[in-house]
Amino acid sequence: MYVKTCFVLSLLTGDLSLDTLFNVTFHCVFKPGPQQLFIIPFRTFKRNTVLLQVDQCYMKSLLFATALFLSIPAFSQRTLTLSRSVLEDKIKGGWAGQTIGVTFGGPYEFRYNGTFIQDYQPLHWDTSSIRDAMLNNPGLYDDLYMDLTFVDVFEKLGLYAPADSFANAFANAGYTLWHANQAARYNILTGIKAPLSGNWRYNLHADDIDYQIECDYAGLMSPGMPNTASHISDKIGHIMNSGDGWYGGVFIGAMYTLSFTTQNIDSLVSGALQTIPKGTRYYECIQDVIHWRQLYKNDWHRTWYELQKKWSMDRACPEGIFEPFDIDAKINSAYVVMGLLYGGGDFTRSLDIAARCGQDADCNPSSVGGILGTILGYNAIPAYWKDGLRDAEDINFKYTDISLNKVYGIGVKQALQNIQANGGKIEKDKITITLQTPNAVALEQGFPKVYPVDKITLRSEIRNEISFSFTGTGFCLGGEARKKKREDADYLFLADVLVDGKKMETAKLPTDYRTRRQELCWQLNLPNGKHTVTIKLQNPNANAELNTWYYIVFGEASAGK
Repeated sequence: MYVKTCFVLSLLTGDLSLDTLFNVTFHCVFKPGPQQLFIIPFRTFKRNTVLLQVDQCYMKSLLFATALFLSIPAFSQRTLTLSRSVLEDKIKGGWAGQTIGVTFGGPYEFRYNGTFIQDYQPLHWDTSSIRDAMLNNPGLYDDLYMDLTFVDVFEKLGLYAPADSFANAFANAGYTLWHANQAARYNILTGIKAPLSGNWRYNLHADDIDYQIECDYAGLMSPGMPNTASHISDKIGHIMNSGDGWYGGVFIGAMYTLSFTTQNIDSLVSGALQTIPKGTRYYECIQDVIHWRQLYKNDWHRTWYELQKKWSMDRACPEGIFEPFDIDAKINSAYVVMGLLYGGGDFTRSLDIAARCGQDADCNPSSVGGILGTILGYNAIPAYWKDGLRDAEDINFKYTDISLNKVYGIGVKQALQNIQANGGKIEKDKITITLQTPNAVALEQGFPKVYPVDKITLRSEIRNEISFSFTGTGFCLGGEARKKKREDADYLFLADVLVDGKKMETAKLPTDYRTRRQELCWQLNLPNGKHTVTIKLQNPNANAELNTWYYIVFGEASAGK
């Protein structure tokens, strides 16, 4: 009787990584009896698996087999060969699919918070939807023109453009931003560079959805190469997010990369989840969706309820604290996964479910549409969705000089560059990709021991000074700086922030909405106890005002724990 065990090669050699050894696993079969070593002929290999038979008493033979294997060159690498036309069709489908998805969900964005859209309610779509939105509601496409900002930097500076080039491009762009993106823009413009610009200590929105909705480019330019997409996202995604917010982009990006290699949605989701460290909140949330879908195979509504019960608490985003609004990456990623799993590869059904889950109901079907568009390819996207696209494909997205037709070509060009840079080959019409087994990225978890415990209304104009007291470990003061008249020039308020009489910072608070500070001020991880916060305005102005709305109190544990 054979006793089967499995050894990962890097564990035997000690100093070699899985990537170095092409992620090859030795499946060893121990058989009692005389010392034997058999290597199954190459023709019986199953992809990257090497089968060995060795005697249980002679482990040295296994080390010999290891050395012998290392003499086997690229034969053991897993590759995928596509025609250029298929690659082009998939990349085109990815960009088209996300454009369709965001347009479809646009009318429902954050209109259904803490509830889903009932099945009996029709969701509108017609052939004029995309063109009308691009011309009359261009701000809807923030996830697209953010993507295109990074695509443009790659086009101008190449695959190895530094992080600052991406950070400066989006920080100085003409579009309006929100949440983690806006907090990062403010940080960059005031001297806090990436990756600190997206770190939870400097960005209360670090766990928000922002990079998740703008990571598509990283996956589309990395066909079959999830680790390469993760490396790109490490550089760019940390500009605006960290922790769970960054994981959202890594995971969605990985699903795009695997969309070139499989049509099996379950394998796609589980494979991409391997890029997220086990034990993190993000991993557990997505794993829960996979589990609940197995329990409630035909009832996405039940899975939605389970998600609400376990994962709907927003710990840091001020707008979402104690409110139905939830822009946290975990739960919105979960809605993406629900659309994919319960949709079963059907483009229409998948977009419908992702939108009906609510919350960020345009960006979530955009991710679903982009991933399915990559799996299917542009030509196989149902005509119902694609017919209205053709009238919009030559329209530049606002704030860019890039249209869909233009990014189709740029996307293919950058994918080919990335394929070659990562060991692939381009031979006329034949594209050979060196495939990668997904590896988990670094462990990151933001906001340790940070829990909101109270949210107190404080509507006041700071003319000279304002104070408030709380008991806890941190606070956030929400409000805005604004001009009193539109025609007035913008103004920069300077306000000293003191905690228990000690100056913590001089906050720069511009009235310009594009460069605003997302929150007026905050401090986390203070000693647990009673604290007094004082805001002293250095430079009042008759034509501008500095208003407060509320302050949030944070503690070391959530209520009831």
